[in-house]
Amino acid sequence: MKIEQIYTGCLAQGAYYIESKGEVAIIDPLREVEPYLKRAKADNASIKYIFETHFHADFVSGHLTLSKETGAPIVYGPNANPSFDAIIAEDGQEFSLGDITIKALHTPGHTMESTTYLLRDEKGEDYAIFSGDTLFLGDVGRPDLAQKAASMTQEDLAGLLYDSLRNKIMPLANHVVVYPAHGAGSACGKNMMKETVDSLGNQKKMNYALRADMTKEEFIKEVTEGLLPPPKYFPLNVKMNKEGYEDIADVLERGTTAMSPDDFEEAANATDAVILDVRHQNDFVKGFVPRSIFIGLDGSFAPWVGALIADTKQPILLVTPEGREEETIIRLSRVGFDAAVGYLKGSFKAWKDSGKEYDTLSSVHAKDLKNVISNKDIPVFDVRKESEYVSEHLVNAENTPLDFLNDYMAQFPKEKTFYVHCAGGYRSVIAASILKSRGIHNLVDIAGGFAEIKKSGYEVTDYVCPTTL
Repeated sequence: MKIEQIYTGCLAQGAYYIESKGEVAIIDPLREVEPYLKRAKADNASIKYIFETHFHADFVSGHLTLSKETGAPIVYGPNANPSFDAIIAEDGQEFSLGDITIKALHTPGHTMESTTYLLRDEKGEDYAIFSGDTLFLGDVGRPDLAQKAASMTQEDLAGLLYDSLRNKIMPLANHVVVYPAHGAGSACGKNMMKETVDSLGNQKKMNYALRADMTKEEFIKEVTEGLLPPPKYFPLNVKMNKEGYEDIADVLERGTTAMSPDDFEEAANATDAVILDVRHQNDFVKGFVPRSIFIGLDGSFAPWVGALIADTKQPILLVTPEGREEETIIRLSRVGFDAAVGYLKGSFKAWKDSGKEYDTLSSVHAKDLKNVISNKDIPVFDVRKESEYVSEHLVNAENTPLDFLNDYMAQFPKEKTFYVHCAGGYRSVIAASILKSRGIHNLVDIAGGFAEIKKSGYEVTDYVCPTTL
């Protein structure tokens, strides 16, 4: 028996390759399926089943393409109603794979069709669970994403999740291995650990949601507390996973259309395409095509695209590092952004060499901020998450989280120079590019972000709860 976790850091997502006696099961595959096909071929094995733990919201799964390529059936748990052929497993139904067995445990709560897959080894003993978004390491799946589709409140779904955990998962032995669908950084939970594999026994000890003495009321309160609004692209990804999507080969063929600077400029002027620059932030600030939005490939690229562009059907023109055009289109497709219409051949250098107008972003290192920081009249905006800001922030800085930047547009001065920073320099350049695309140019990025601000010895403060007199 072989179990391989195929973890994608950008999405904080774990897919799984399971092989026994030449038969393979794939659980929660990513959109690009070639790696699974290659693994099976290397093992001289065939893919027998494609298991889906639920209809994913944060990425587009590769189940349809993989089934088309291999003929393997797609398996969902009870209550699933996809628009394509699939096996809808009954609670407790077992599937043989070589010498092992995979049993469907219906665990509703995150969604109504959520299902945990229990793997029993060659001896018939419980060995591992593939828990999807039902159980994470250190957390459980948020119960608010499926409430509209299920015509239930998040409290109703949280109550179902409580029952699922206590009736289906917690009775399993402590040695059982937990393989979740996501790790730290995913928007599908709140308090996930950085580790991606653990024992159920350890989770019973340290996961707040698995406390043995926890009442259902306590669980519902704790699980629903502090939930931020989900990214707007989530329901669009659910729809694609449930109803189908374009073959990734067609998406790649269209998106890898190379454009000269003239063709690129004409396409930008003639359409409502977003110009998305995915180079490193240090390169972007030195020069970029006017009105470009920066979201760098070398950060949490796909989730930020989904959070900030929102409409998966939005046409996109790409400025990429040379040689990374296909990678960019694949990573966009993982979250359902299939409308890339081409890229700038020769990257930004070709644009600049052609003599076309370009923009830059003013930037200053934290160590050179002494006059700015000491002047309370100069606005500084911190675009980190509220939780980061509350933990520690620069004195006098205002918090305008990047996730909800549109809600804070009125706070940014239209003429007076202001400064923007994040934790390390990635998110602040994203924010600055969005502001400049909206016509706000009187800003300066603080390179290196809060990490460099602290290192430079400026006064910072943690949150002080206001006193009611």
